[in-house]
Amino acid sequence: MSQSQLEVRGVRKAYDGHVAVDDVSFAVPPGSVFGLLGQNGAGKTTTIRMILDILAPDRGEVLLFGRARRPEDKRRIGYLPEERGLYRRMTVTDHLLFLAELHGVPAGQARPKIERWLERTELAAWSKSKVEALSKGMQQKIQLVGTVLHEPEVLILDEPFSGLDPINQGLFKDLIAELRRAGRTILFSTHILEQAEKLCDSICLISKGRVVLAGELARIKRERGGNVYEARFAGTPADLAGVAGIATVEPRGDAHRLHLEPAADPSAVLAALVGRGARVVEFRSLEPDLESIFFEAVRDAA
Repeated sequence: MSQSQLEVRGVRKAYDGHVAVDDVSFAVPPGSVFGLLGQNGAGKTTTIRMILDILAPDRGEVLLFGRARRPEDKRRIGYLPEERGLYRRMTVTDHLLFLAELHGVPAGQARPKIERWLERTELAAWSKSKVEALSKGMQQKIQLVGTVLHEPEVLILDEPFSGLDPINQGLFKDLIAELRRAGRTILFSTHILEQAEKLCDSICLISKGRVVLAGELARIKRERGGNVYEARFAGTPADLAGVAGIATVEPRGDAHRLHLEPAADPSAVLAALVGRGARVVEFRSLEPDLESIFFEAVRDAA
C-alpha cells in the first residue's frame, strides 16, 4: 500500500501528436503541501486534470488514498481550477450554498461554515451582494471558500495566486498554511516561486511535459547548494576542519563558510561544534532560493 494520499505513476498525455505530459511521476505525503511547478505550457494543468479524472492518461496511473482511484473519491477532494467560473448574478451566500450542495453538504450544515469562512476571508460584509459586484480578488476568495466547504481531505489548487494582489496572496498563503495544520493534504500549481518556497514541503518541477526535479524541498536546496553553512563565533573557534561532517572551511572576514560532507546532518555538525567548546553565535544555511533552482533545473534539462 502507498503511504501517499496522492500518487502519480508514469502518466503520459498527447494531443494530436503533441506530447503534453510525458512519464510524470510523483507522490504527495499525507498532511503536506506539494508544489507542482513549471512554466506556462509545461503540463501542470494537464497533469491535474488527469489526477481528477477529467482527462484519461494515455499511459500510467493515478492512486488516491493508497489505492486505485474510485468514483466516490471525488467527495474527498476539493478542486480550485485555473479557469474561474462563478454564477455572477447569484448572491455570495446563495452561490456558496449551491457549491456546498453539489458536494453533498446540506444547507443547515453549510450556513455556519459559510459564515465562518466569509469572516476569515474578510468577505462577511459582502454576503448578500451579487458575485458580479465583487472584485476579481474577492471572487477568487469565494471560489476558494467553495473548494473547502465540504472539508475535503485533499485540496488541489491550480494557480491559486494568479491575479491576486500582494495582500490577497498573503491571505491565500495563510489559509493554505492553516489547512495544512488542520491535516489537509494540499497540491497546488504555481509560477509564483516565492509563495511556493514559503509553503511547500515537497515539489515537482515540470519542463516541456517531463519531470526535471522532484522531492523534498529542504533536501533539494541542500543538494543544490552543496550543503554550505555560514558560522559566526564569539572568540576564536576550534579547529573547524577536524569536526565530523565538515569537508572544508573558508574564512570569510568575521565568519566561516563551512562546506559539509554530502551526507552530513547540519544539526549534528552544530552539536559537534558546541561539544568542542565553540561559542556559536550564528549558524545558517546558504542554500539557493527556489527561483535559482528553478532556472538552473530548466536550463540543465533543455
